[in-house]
Amino acid sequence: MHSSLVISQADARPMYLQITEQIRMRVAAGDWPPGKELPSIRALAADLKVSVITIKRAYLDLEAEGVIVTRHGKGSFVAEAQDRMQAAQRAELDTHLAAAGRIATTLGMSEDELMDRLRQAMNPQEPEA
Repeated sequence: MHSSLVISQADARPMYLQITEQIRMRVAAGDWPPGKELPSIRALAADLKVSVITIKRAYLDLEAEGVIVTRHGKGSFVAEAQDRMQAAQRAELDTHLAAAGRIATTLGMSEDELMDRLRQAMNPQEPEA
């Protein structure tokens, strides 16, 4: 089973994060519908030429987020629709918030300043304090 996932050596992120993000995006876009069987950990590792541990880490993270479910002896599958979209969107939000936190730290912003900016972004009609 060819996964059509791609690992970029030029990407600074760990391989398991690249895999996790690509699977999340396919699920969120509806390319991988609920119930779709994912490649086995060993098959995907061989396909991407990475270690089994890398794929296992990605699958465990996706399962913890509710994007996939693993059935013992049967494999891993895309979670049912009601959970998968929300899980994928929450994961995407977490990625953006982590990036915002890193940028704020680089700029020397305090946590309060970052929270004020987030509040302003969520309520753009309110004037800044």
